[in-house]
Amino acid sequence: MNTVNTVTRGKQTGRQSGKQPSLAQLRAFAAVAEHLHFRDAAAAIGMSQPALSGAVSALEEALGVQLLERTTRKVLLSPAGERLAVRAKAVLDAVGELMEEAEAVRAPFTGVLRLGVIPTVAPYLLPSVLRLVHERYPELDLQVHEEQTSSLLEGLSGGRLDLLLLAVPLGVPGVTELPLFDEDFVLVTPEEHWLGDRQDVPREALKELPLLLLDEGHCLRDQALDICREAGRTEGAPVTTTAAGLSTLVQLVAGGLGVTLLPRTAVAVETGRDPALTTAYFADPAPVRRVALAMRAGAARQDEFEEFASALRGALRGLPVRLAG
Repeated sequence: MNTVNTVTRGKQTGRQSGKQPSLAQLRAFAAVAEHLHFRDAAAAIGMSQPALSGAVSALEEALGVQLLERTTRKVLLSPAGERLAVRAKAVLDAVGELMEEAEAVRAPFTGVLRLGVIPTVAPYLLPSVLRLVHERYPELDLQVHEEQTSSLLEGLSGGRLDLLLLAVPLGVPGVTELPLFDEDFVLVTPEEHWLGDRQDVPREALKELPLLLLDEGHCLRDQALDICREAGRTEGAPVTTTAAGLSTLVQLVAGGLGVTLLPRTAVAVETGRDPALTTAYFADPAPVRRVALAMRAGAARQDEFEEFASALRGALRGLPVRLAG
């Protein structure tokens, strides 16, 4: 009992003496809070296990609270540790943002840029994006992550991603959209289909067609369904959802299972290889989607991202799209 009281008094004295936690101590504690294992936590942050244990003990001394419950087999967070782990992570995240902002001010278009892209954009726009980065921003370390929209937005809000390339509008608070272009949707049909090769397909033709769509979770599926509803398609009209990607989707069309909608930028890549496919274009106004870059509102690299969006619009001039102003 006397030992416990001595430790407690020592911690209180440490707090009263005005000691401040260091970033190394916070980083060590956050790692232990995440892994609940000293060896794994030490390996994760590149610190020796004794040094990590000492850093956590020093943090407990500085704060005057016990953060961990240590046993021979495992490590647990104390009630205070659970509360302060959240605060420690917030402090470390804020410091990371501070460093990113300093780096961006010091040298734009250098360091890492983590770009998230949706699957219905990536194959058709990435060649232009990569060429632009290679030619104009050779010091930029571009890292590409292809994911569905919901996952990309989570990554953006959580700081895992810096910039997104996807279809908008998103309608998400705290996200700023930088429009790149609008593109029409094209109807893809089997060869000899009665709508094939037409240049003036009315939207109403979608009412009863056997439509093939992407799986749940793809924004292109939702956009296609919105187009069909606008055309007067009823909820009971058959919609077959059997494809995880556009390449599979057009193969199903070539096999005679139905028709589908493709964004104009995907047409050459996805239909040019198969003579069993035919394309048709809608009468004005054609159904359309907008593609944009998206960033966190007030991002430290906002000026850099806006300049990147402007440069990317120029790099996309050869595509069958209408560039944003």
